[in-house]
Amino acid sequence: MSARIAEFADVALGIVAREGLPALSFRAVAAESGWSLGAVQKAFASKEELLHAALDRAQAQVNSSVSAEPAKPTLERWLVGLILATLPLDAQRRAAVVVGVAFADRAPFDDRIAEAIRTSDEGIRAQLVRLFAWRRAEGELVARLDDEALARLVLAFSAGLAAQLLYDPQPAQDVEKLVADVIGAALH
Repeated sequence: MSARIAEFADVALGIVAREGLPALSFRAVAAESGWSLGAVQKAFASKEELLHAALDRAQAQVNSSVSAEPAKPTLERWLVGLILATLPLDAQRRAAVVVGVAFADRAPFDDRIAEAIRTSDEGIRAQLVRLFAWRRAEGELVARLDDEALARLVLAFSAGLAAQLLYDPQPAQDVEKLVADVIGAALH
C-alpha cells in the first residue's frame, strides 16, 4: 500500500469512526485529507476500493496490537488483557470498534469484506486453538469445552460485549471484572 493510499485509508477510517459508513465518500476523504477530489479518485477506481483499503488498514492496526507473548503471565490474565484491548473503553478503542461493527454490518452485502473478516477470524481462532491446546497439554487449561468451541466462545463474547458497550457504556473497572469473571468461568 503506497503512502498516499494509506493516508486516504486512514482518513476514511476516521470518517467511518465518527460518522459511519454512509458518510464515507471521495469528497469527504478529499476534504479531510487536504488532497483534491481528483487525487482521491485517481488513487481508487471506486468507493468499494476505498472501502477495502480502509478495511485492510483497520485489520493491520488490529493485528499489530496483539501481544507477541501469548499466555504470559498466565493464559487467563493474557486473555482478559486481550479482550479488554478490544473493548471501547477509550476514544481510540471506541473508534476501532465502531469501524469493526460498520464493516461487519456491510459484510453480508460485500463478498470481499465478508471474506476478509472471515479470514481474519479464522486466523485468530486458529491461534487461540493452538494456544489452548498448548496450555491444556501443560495442565493450565482445564475447560470442559474443546479448544475450537472455547475459541469461538471467547471471540463471540468479546465481539458481543464490544458492540453492547457502544450503546451502553460501563465503568472500566466493572467491565474488567465482568471479563475476568467470564474468562475465569470459561477456563476452569
